[in-house]
Amino acid sequence: MKHHPARTALPLAAALSLAAFSAHATNGMNLEGFGPIGLSMGGASMAYDSGMAAMMNNPATLALGGEGDQLALALHYLGPDVKAAGAQSGGDAYFMPAIGWSRKTGKLVYGIGTFAQGGMGTEYAADSPLAQGTGQPVRSELGVGRLIVPVAYEAAPNLLVGATLDFVWAGLDMRAAFAPGGPRIDFSDDNDFTGRAKGTGFAGKLGLLYKVSPTFNVGLTYHSKTALSDLETKDNGATFAGMTGKATIHNFEWPETYAVGIAWQASPKLMLAADVKHIGWSSDMKDFELVFTPDGGSEVPLTMAQNWHDQVVYALGVQYRVNDRVGVRAGVNYGKNPVPDATLNPLFPATVEWHYTAGFDYRVSQKGSVALAVSYAPEVSNTNGMTITHSQLSGMVGYNHQF
Repeated sequence: MKHHPARTALPLAAALSLAAFSAHATNGMNLEGFGPIGLSMGGASMAYDSGMAAMMNNPATLALGGEGDQLALALHYLGPDVKAAGAQSGGDAYFMPAIGWSRKTGKLVYGIGTFAQGGMGTEYAADSPLAQGTGQPVRSELGVGRLIVPVAYEAAPNLLVGATLDFVWAGLDMRAAFAPGGPRIDFSDDNDFTGRAKGTGFAGKLGLLYKVSPTFNVGLTYHSKTALSDLETKDNGATFAGMTGKATIHNFEWPETYAVGIAWQASPKLMLAADVKHIGWSSDMKDFELVFTPDGGSEVPLTMAQNWHDQVVYALGVQYRVNDRVGVRAGVNYGKNPVPDATLNPLFPATVEWHYTAGFDYRVSQKGSVALAVSYAPEVSNTNGMTITHSQLSGMVGYNHQF
């Protein structure tokens, strides 16, 4: 019986796209690495074959894969450890599935996949100082994901190009006083995979890979700013100051990103990779613009200043092939905290800077392989009226099958 992986991948990707995967801060709100190979290399992934995660990295590198079909499954675990004013955040374990399928026929590659983009959030108990004596829990959770249709093409023997069309969705929960001592805004569905305020839209990516020599590649990529709708609850999906109504978040977008990377096959067993990435937070994280509209009433604007800085992220990774079945990897990733102390909020502590990563892959059969990656972000401490600390341990496991 002939297998048709596309028929399996398409409904799986569509089903997974219904979940607004929750993620927590790494490079700002962006995950520091996509896919177990890229994550274990410190996130460096723009100039070599990183598998199906190329859809999130540099789509041109999809054309580096072999002829035929590939199906990849992955599960990403995030374990943030956040404390604010001595209160421990209970949001310490989050799981994000991902799936990608591609087919290479001659010089052309196409496919479909769904991945978590990133996000941030925390949870504090009702008796914590963050509750400000209300006896109500404090919670925020932002998740952003993408359903991606990529295409890549070998334009010349040493030049690969690629592009993606991305359907983007976002979900947000929030339960807290909007300002210290002020009334609470409350909208939350208490679900790890959705947010009560939802929005959808589109984005795209362009990629290029140039083979300078048989052992040295240069990759370039551009990720457009998203075009998301407002994030909205239902008409009676939120409360504010004792009133029931609708919450709307205006002008929330994921910023444009561009990156350059290199990969050097120093020997048949040893590869080195490095990326530099620019994330334009300043244009899209200037203000958090929330509007509450009570039933039968007028809009109440609630604006929270953010004033994030743009972020330059540096990633360095090394891979060593022990033999035909086993490869080991390690990496480091650094991006200066984009959040000013003056606007740091315990609900959105996107402040970690260094990440240290490692991983391996193991070929379990002629056509199948598993890969594992771990990432550790040491604790950072910042103060804005209260001290907020944040560290993080992440992991990812994936399986890739060729047809």
